[in-house]
Amino acid sequence: MTFQSYFVLAVFILTIIGLIKFQQRPSQVFGVALLTLFSTQMVTTDQVILSLSNQGLLTLILLMLCSIALEKTRLLRLVAMKVIQPNYSATWLRLFGLTVLSSAFLNNTAVVSTMLGPIRNNPNHSASKLLIPLSYAAILGGTLTLVGTSTNLIVNSLVLDANLPSLGFFDFTLVGICVVVACGVTLYFCRSLLPDRKIQGDTAQEYFIEAKVKPESSLVGKSIDENGLRHLQSLFLVEIMRGDLQLTAINPNQVIQANDKLIFSGDISKVSQLRLFDGLSIFAESSGLPLGNLREVVVRPESILNGKSLKSVGFRSLFDAAVVAIKRDGEKVSGKIGKLKIKPGDFLVLAVGEDFKSRRNIRKNFILLSDVELDSRLSGKKELLAIAGFFVAIGLAALGVIPLFKAVLLLLGVLLLSGCVTSSELLRRFPTDIWVIISSAIVLSYALQNSGVIDNFNQLMSASTHLFSPLVALIAIFAVTLLLTELVTNNAAAALIFPIAYGLALSIDANPTAFIMAVAFGASASFISPYGYQTNLMVFNAGQYKLNDFIKIGIPVSLVYSVTCIIAIVGVFGLTAA
Repeated sequence: MTFQSYFVLAVFILTIIGLIKFQQRPSQVFGVALLTLFSTQMVTTDQVILSLSNQGLLTLILLMLCSIALEKTRLLRLVAMKVIQPNYSATWLRLFGLTVLSSAFLNNTAVVSTMLGPIRNNPNHSASKLLIPLSYAAILGGTLTLVGTSTNLIVNSLVLDANLPSLGFFDFTLVGICVVVACGVTLYFCRSLLPDRKIQGDTAQEYFIEAKVKPESSLVGKSIDENGLRHLQSLFLVEIMRGDLQLTAINPNQVIQANDKLIFSGDISKVSQLRLFDGLSIFAESSGLPLGNLREVVVRPESILNGKSLKSVGFRSLFDAAVVAIKRDGEKVSGKIGKLKIKPGDFLVLAVGEDFKSRRNIRKNFILLSDVELDSRLSGKKELLAIAGFFVAIGLAALGVIPLFKAVLLLLGVLLLSGCVTSSELLRRFPTDIWVIISSAIVLSYALQNSGVIDNFNQLMSASTHLFSPLVALIAIFAVTLLLTELVTNNAAAALIFPIAYGLALSIDANPTAFIMAVAFGASASFISPYGYQTNLMVFNAGQYKLNDFIKIGIPVSLVYSVTCIIAIVGVFGLTAA
């Protein structure tokens, strides 16, 4: 081996070590590897440009950007409403089935994010009994199709980079169905291992939001559960004001009446969800101010508001603003916003008018903090366009009518032109980390080829074919990928192991497709560690789990997943090269 070979191999090994040591910063680790290889001329400028503009990588990014519009619709919230049932087994089965199906076609991170609120807020079952199954179901569902998980799309980008035909939309499906069924059965029978832990919330730190039910609202005459008011993302219905009557023990069967004032607590950026309900008016909107321009402020000790209610001081005319939400640190607020007595240090979110900035009394009464950016929601024709457009694009690609890249590029153009997403949203949500990770991994694979590491590896394998049967080699690749996924991240594991797996398949004259699938499915096998997959990390925090909770239920699921994957890959794709 030459000096260049040893140098690139050292960068490869150090990258793996860096990913293990700095688990929360994989993009920085890969970025350093890219800059090192480029600055030492281990890769050419053309190869770096090709890596950054890889078609599979751009397809993944476009798909993630298009899914932003889908997250702004009611689709996933309606799915979540169908999940929670009084019976735990029925809830578990619905949760697993709907999450698997949703994750096969939608971004599984978005699916889990939408389900978190309803599950945490459900009155029937402990969230800790449902959140790990939610994450595992999203992981398993993602293995069913090409677009189900970023891992599959990353592997496909590496396939295209190796000048191989693109993987088909349903190439993963047969193996995916096998692992969904096998792991679903295992997870169901292991559900007793899930902890029954009460989730401790800190409602005093959350904003207090009021919405009034108009007499003509379709919510009137239906229960809270029927209206889906307990299935919101990061917003929780905490009480109802009915005239002078204050209802604090909220029953899911409580029927909504006209002119009820619904009091929510939670994340203020999610307040636009309430606008999706027919005839539900947010407090600030009744003052004639839209929610498009929000400011967060703190009430000064010398403010004229102190000890007075918003209505008594004529807040709207005094400041050209209306209160959307209020938060009081260390104390839970309750009652109608308009009648609450303001205290020094109260946090207010204001919908402000055009004259707000020019009013001389603003800085005398408030400490200005920052603008508040809402998670906007789609309704009407835009909502229909976002949902229908997404599934039409995916359907056309699945049927082979047009390539997936072209379908999602056209869809993103339509979403932008129609206003379903904005350029600022795309810039804010652009998956920079994934772009850096994948493009850097492709650069690393170029360096391994340029330096002769891959050729030396192939020669070594060719001379040792008596030690590596195709089946043993396949199992080894799957096991190494799975281990890396648990230690680092799924995307990083797939990107690092792909060139080794492909080179190994060629050197022992095995079927490359089987080895490619071993990498894809191995990289999705994150069940034991909460850090290897983003959905695991999301539920780890939300469910207040301990590492041991994942280990207890993740080990049997991971073992069943591994055995099923190996058997199914060999059965579906075979080990012998065509």
